[in-house]
Amino acid sequence: MTQRVDLATVMDRLAVDEVVSGYAAAVDDGDWAAYRALFTPDGQADYSSAGGVAGPAGEVADWLARTMRLFPVRQHFIVNRRILLEDRDGDRDTARVLADFLNPMRLAADAGRDTAPHFVAGGRYTFALARTPEGWRLSGVTVHEKWRQMRS
Repeated sequence: MTQRVDLATVMDRLAVDEVVSGYAAAVDDGDWAAYRALFTPDGQADYSSAGGVAGPAGEVADWLARTMRLFPVRQHFIVNRRILLEDRDGDRDTARVLADFLNPMRLAADAGRDTAPHFVAGGRYTFALARTPEGWRLSGVTVHEKWRQMRS
């Protein structure tokens, strides 16, 4: 038996996935204006499981801008994305994405040496999204770091 999916559902899933990809690119590229633009005005981010901060997305973006200077080389791999569109009052206006991540980063202090990462972390993100007049936006991001490895 096959399940039919309507075009609106497919379009929503693609749009939600694009926001998650935009999130990874913004963090990796240090584009904090793009990071902020991905969130709703009241959006929140929580990096506390990875030793970071939690709070309004704009404040967290400021913290990331300072902290990520330590790691000028970084690359997020966000995989195994499970997109859950949620009905509220008959409209699919919210979504949740559970996605695993692998995040290798290189310390700034060793510029000019080999390019291998010093720090690799893995875990799972929970992304909460809301449909806005501007399209899908993040209302919340929570990092669930499961492991990390550091080398000298």
